[in-house]
Amino acid sequence: MFTFILIKRLFMKKILLGAVVAAGLITTGFTFSEVLPIGGAMPKSDLKLRDVSGSSVTMAEKVKQHGVLVMFSCNTCPYVVKNQTRTIAIGDFAQKMGIGVIILNSNEALRSKDDSFEEMKSYAKAQKYNWSYAVDKNHEIADAFGANRTPECFLFDKNLKLVYHGAIDDNAADETAVSQLHLRNAIEAIASGKEVAIKETKSVGCTIKRNK
Repeated sequence: MFTFILIKRLFMKKILLGAVVAAGLITTGFTFSEVLPIGGAMPKSDLKLRDVSGSSVTMAEKVKQHGVLVMFSCNTCPYVVKNQTRTIAIGDFAQKMGIGVIILNSNEALRSKDDSFEEMKSYAKAQKYNWSYAVDKNHEIADAFGANRTPECFLFDKNLKLVYHGAIDDNAADETAVSQLHLRNAIEAIASGKEVAIKETKSVGCTIKRNK
């Protein structure tokens, strides 16, 4: 009788272990793509995106003399709001330095709410964006880039190779406490033909609201 109970317990442990392993595999299967590595080529560069202007645009079309800045953002994230004056400033600076700008909204789970196309148009008008603000339908580009935050920046050179990924600066919460202008420094470097010194930093912000 004791032997039978022992065998039964061992059998149940194997079943439980198998279930845990299976659960781990299922979880792994639903993780997002790895983050695009520095030096990696821009994926989905020719994918047509709906811009707030009403026209279709591609990231490749936005490349200027020295490259293009792709930023993942939205309308309502508190960190986006805290960074908004910096977003406008860095966007203007990038264009001045011969780098195109496109901002993508990948919050597909909120597409019928705060991040609807109509709300995006209103937001872009209020912020006086002078660059594209486009819908990343089904978060296809965010998935391809491995982007997870708003705001999150990907800076590419003129050959569409990633040279910088991360935050605008080193203090997303408090603009008055910023000491390192990571994205600006990266823009200055590629515009002058130099290598970017700090190629990756940590983006701080809200998670991209993907469909489940």
